[in-house]
Amino acid sequence: MKLVRFLPIIIIVAIAASWLSGSAKEKGNLSRHIKQTKGPVADKSNRELKQKAVEAKLFTQRKGYNENICFLIDMNLASGKNRFFIYDLEKDSVRAQGLVAHGNCFEYWLEGRKYSNVIGSGCTSLGKYKIGNSYTGKWGYSYKLHGLDSTNNNAFERTVVLHAHSCVPETEVKDEICQSNGCPTVSPDFLQQLKSIINTSKKPVLLWIYE
Repeated sequence: MKLVRFLPIIIIVAIAASWLSGSAKEKGNLSRHIKQTKGPVADKSNRELKQKAVEAKLFTQRKGYNENICFLIDMNLASGKNRFFIYDLEKDSVRAQGLVAHGNCFEYWLEGRKYSNVIGSGCTSLGKYKIGNSYTGKWGYSYKLHGLDSTNNNAFERTVVLHAHSCVPETEVKDEICQSNGCPTVSPDFLQQLKSIINTSKKPVLLWIYE
């Protein structure tokens, strides 16, 4: 008699358990699908990073730059993702990474990417940079940048500098972050990490912005 009375409840519980099991399985499949779709992007970025590191190491050896470390910025990545890499050339590995803003080309909000070496463009310039002297200016503690390629050799005249701004988060975010007028702008804490490297280096440090 008791079994008959509770039979509907047992059936409902069994159905609910089956549904939850199926739901969990679907979520697992979705999770695996998301990882798979993101994988190729991450793999491509990692391959490019490794390739740039190889080229950067040869460059630093030939040109008398710091051969132990360099800074690499991958403009293919979303600005809300870590795309400024402190790269250890000796260990062939990323020592640290952080967010960095790109230039808005003096648009209210730049969709996608535009690059320019033109004075007054407000755009990011791709290429290798020599990190120069530090100074305290409009954006606080900053480093002058000297463009080493035909794509960025106006950087010094354009006052494109490495500096920090509070609008740049300390950790990754889902959305795009703020945009600059062409300067590679990082978070205040991340600048402190860069500062400890730049200011103790006996040779110039290479910064390379690429896509």
